[in-house]
Amino acid sequence: MSDGWQPAAFKARVDGIVGAFLREEAEHLAEIDDVLQPVAQQLQRAAGYGKRLRAAFCYWGWRAAGQPDSDAVMRAAASMELVHAAAIVHDDLIDDSPLRHKQPTVHVALQETLAGRPRARDTARDLALLVGDHLIALAGQMFATCGLPAAYLARARPLWAELARELIAGECLEILHTGTRPDTEASLKVIRYKTAKYTVEHPLLIGGLLAGAAPDLRTGLSAYGLPLGEAFQLRDDLLGLFGEPEHTGKSSLDDIRSHRPTALLAKTWQAALPAQRAELTEVLGRRDVDARHLTRVRELMVTLRAPEQVEAMIDARVHKATRVLNGLDMPAPARRALSDLAHSATDRRH
Repeated sequence: MSDGWQPAAFKARVDGIVGAFLREEAEHLAEIDDVLQPVAQQLQRAAGYGKRLRAAFCYWGWRAAGQPDSDAVMRAAASMELVHAAAIVHDDLIDDSPLRHKQPTVHVALQETLAGRPRARDTARDLALLVGDHLIALAGQMFATCGLPAAYLARARPLWAELARELIAGECLEILHTGTRPDTEASLKVIRYKTAKYTVEHPLLIGGLLAGAAPDLRTGLSAYGLPLGEAFQLRDDLLGLFGEPEHTGKSSLDDIRSHRPTALLAKTWQAALPAQRAELTEVLGRRDVDARHLTRVRELMVTLRAPEQVEAMIDARVHKATRVLNGLDMPAPARRALSDLAHSATDRRH
């Protein structure tokens, strides 16, 4: 890879690494028993999508410390995408989401495979849980066997434990706050631990630690990564409700049906009059929510200017992150790449 940031070429490279790794793993599963074929297929499909942002942040954390491109660091960076795939499988299972990237989610696809069997739905959910668990284990395996020296890996290994702890904590926080009174601070804490850290901050720091980054650079990467990760999820929450399924690849009803603790909902609730809160309460969490409910919630949010407030929160965080970059001592290609990533990760308007 040249010193310039080439997103398409980088994505293709990560896709190749992840695809080959999971094909081999699928073959191992099939060798155990043919009945595992559907599980093996979903294992591969679960990690087959995405812009590979987490791998990119890990890679450029490495390059920011002055290290050159290598196949070994690409493999280490690609392991971040297996963490993401695991988180998505579990998240879709918890939320009972039917679609992801315009395709049935893992538990839904497995249920279709098991059609006609007793307890097909429960069995599919059990299998999906195990697919997610196996993906996180495979992420650790890919990282450990990436080909970088053991001393390099030892520098980053403690952060893996922190990544796993905080990712699980964030998912638990979302579950515990789901269905409760909307609160902006609680929503931001969910965003921080469930998404922001493992999407941007932790991959950057893992890349930096692998490269032997100095403490000042690691502090700067964290100061860049955390607000950017928060902006990423705030954009995702906006798209989740106001984006169209043909672009987002998932249902716009999910957040309303699940009554998720998003900042968008918290800002709406904070600005709402008692009658408007009563209307929201009537809709949030309904299993039979439909397009009429979605239209009304969107109208209410726009009236109360909640999307504008969330846009302002995104802009402030992106500005904070990019301002940090200007003061960091790193090679120019890494600075340019991280600046470009800050905008491409958060300016997803469709």
